[in-house]
Amino acid sequence: MRRPVGCLAAVLLLAAGLVVAAPAVGVDERSHESRAPSIKLRGHGYGHGHGMSQYGAQGAALQGKSYKQILSFYYPGTKMGSIKGRIKVLITADSDHDTVVKPRPGLQVRDRADGRAFDLPRSSGIDRWRIKPAKGDRSVSVVQFHNSRGWHRWRIPGRGELRSSGQFEAPGPIGLVLPSGSTMRYRGVLRAAYPSGGSSDRDTVNVLPINRYVRGVIADEMPASWAAAALRSQAVAARTYAAFIRRSRLGSYYQICDTTSCQVYNGVSAETDSTDSAVRKTAGQVRLWRGNPAFTQFSASSGGWTAYGGKRYLPAQRDPYDGWSGNSVHTWTTSISVSRIESAYPSIGRIRRIRVVDRDGHGQWGGRVERLRVVGSAGKVTVSGDDFRWAFGLRSNWFKVV
Repeated sequence: MRRPVGCLAAVLLLAAGLVVAAPAVGVDERSHESRAPSIKLRGHGYGHGHGMSQYGAQGAALQGKSYKQILSFYYPGTKMGSIKGRIKVLITADSDHDTVVKPRPGLQVRDRADGRAFDLPRSSGIDRWRIKPAKGDRSVSVVQFHNSRGWHRWRIPGRGELRSSGQFEAPGPIGLVLPSGSTMRYRGVLRAAYPSGGSSDRDTVNVLPINRYVRGVIADEMPASWAAAALRSQAVAARTYAAFIRRSRLGSYYQICDTTSCQVYNGVSAETDSTDSAVRKTAGQVRLWRGNPAFTQFSASSGGWTAYGGKRYLPAQRDPYDGWSGNSVHTWTTSISVSRIESAYPSIGRIRRIRVVDRDGHGQWGGRVERLRVVGSAGKVTVSGDDFRWAFGLRSNWFKVV
């Protein structure tokens, strides 16, 4: 949702063969007159386009497709299956070296060295508890409580300190206090984990059953007001994606993050009645490829064609469901100032032309940009369509200079 390329000069043909209607490769876009202040782009879709289009899932649901039909279309060749177990989620917003939580009934701290759990005392004066690295011996941790007089050490009965890292547990959601002072609530366990043995750092990791994890994902990835079939397809895709990543990181202190680099996850605050229903109705369900969870990537909008995602079940294929009237990013236009482009590629001097060298061959204009060349008065640079997209905040790599 940042701005792509703005107003190109109205030169349709610079030389014979420079502008060709929708070929797959060697497409030369219009030249840019250096006096124009911006370059304008027209594009399709939002995101990488691999796997399921979320707008497409809603479009298919509005056409009466079931969630299983939606998943079969976007992940062809995969089959329904089931999984169980827990997942370890890195809470990236908790960026300091301790794990701080709010008191609540039934709150315990568990020593991960021997698995023993200890009830934390309830007092009207205590407003926070924390686990932090012990001074000197970094392999152990201390438990502290906070009141009006500041932080104080709490001696664990019979041992004083945690012999390893520790975790907070409770019969219900636990409030995690972030460095900003805000509080986020999470189900399951909040673990003060160290990335490596003897580390002075502690990362907060939320460990919980995978179905409870998915409850905190769906509404952050798809509007909770959308059709039940779309929400259920998102639940299965999110659960499968998490199971795929978990399988590849079984021995790690965390298995998945909580941002768009993985899947957005915001704990209890992201749960809604409609998305919780989608989780219940699809409990444990995943898409399998040859007996294992598939890499069920998804993005906001395919723009009418999905992009090849490196797996047989992530093909480039025409998407008939993405272009419904409620999809505002199926087709888009945007502008980038000439000064931004020249600042991004200072070696080119004053920009003269953007030439698309290769496209993937699927859809309007020859499809998504694979390589393009930015030509200027002093030189030229060749970059991938993805690099150009990220450099200027374009919605996708499927675009054309207009």
